[in-house]
Amino acid sequence: MIHRVTAEALYSPEALPAFCRATVDGFAVRAADTFGASDSLPAYLDVAGEVLMGQEARDPVPAAGAVLIHTGGMLPPGADAVVMVEHTQRVDERTIEVLKPVAPGENVLEVGEDVEQGALILPAGHTIQPQDIGALLALGMTADLPVRKRPLVSLFSTGDELIPSDAPALRPGQIRDINSGTIQALCQRAGARTQLNPLVSDAPGALLAALEAALPGADMLVVTAGSSVSARDLTAETFNRLGAPGVLVHGVAARPGKPTILAVVDGKPVVGLPGNPVSAMVMFTLFGVPAIAGLMGAEAPAQRRVPARVSANVPSAAGREDYVPVRLVERDGEPWAEPVFGKSNLIFTLVGSSGLLRVPMNVTGLREGAWGEVVLF
Repeated sequence: MIHRVTAEALYSPEALPAFCRATVDGFAVRAADTFGASDSLPAYLDVAGEVLMGQEARDPVPAAGAVLIHTGGMLPPGADAVVMVEHTQRVDERTIEVLKPVAPGENVLEVGEDVEQGALILPAGHTIQPQDIGALLALGMTADLPVRKRPLVSLFSTGDELIPSDAPALRPGQIRDINSGTIQALCQRAGARTQLNPLVSDAPGALLAALEAALPGADMLVVTAGSSVSARDLTAETFNRLGAPGVLVHGVAARPGKPTILAVVDGKPVVGLPGNPVSAMVMFTLFGVPAIAGLMGAEAPAQRRVPARVSANVPSAAGREDYVPVRLVERDGEPWAEPVFGKSNLIFTLVGSSGLLRVPMNVTGLREGAWGEVVLF
């Protein structure tokens, strides 16, 4: 169930805790019997028994009495507080000194203090996290939960220069397909199922035929194509031929990844990514991952961002957002972002990087020492 998305709101079938219980080891008491107690003038209480763990506490605490209790134990009738054992001293087997007063409700969890019966636990469209699993188990909700179907993303890489990533050897002019595996990993982390398709050649009509075959069974199509103008135009033309409304965005104001294509066909998102690995990964993080969240009826995951000083001048051009791989280091107690400069077809610029330094759209770069924002991987 982890990272699945709830299909409907879930409500608590019971109160938690279901009974008043102690939060410390000590003695269950009537708080009024401890008022005014101090080291020099302790309150003397008679020990009337012990609450056994996992047992119902039925015997009430008498006036001027105390019952030994352990963390998580059920508060006995009549008690309204727990004195920590550190604030008591044994006089004999039947009597204790209380050296510090407690207020009503102190060191006690009341019925429903964690969650009340009928309260909303998880809203519809919530992505289930590990702590949610713990909360559901605490309420005995171990049966199958109503969750949304994981969307199926069908992945394509195109280009006559590509060979499968597990190919044993390269001939001159060939490169291994790495985009399919990288985008597949991003899809799976976002909660989607994936379908890796055979490599698509540059032959006329090959991409259209492959997409037409995959579209009925998929919830989303992703194509990584070559970076040449002709390859981009072919991909956009193919998306338009695939169905209506077709291409919505052809090119984005960002680097790397300007050639990105965003389309919708028969109500399904279709994404065209640049062939350069860094560009493909950055653009799919910005556009593909939120699309997957939308297909599951969930909010787009919040990107983890941290401020950091830039360790070198980072040039840019006004009118576009730049994303520069950086390593985060600490200097004199401050975070610094060290740019890992490289071209967008060099995947190893991302290996060892902590994230991407975002250069805002309407600036011409960041000077050394300036504060910037790093989007963490």
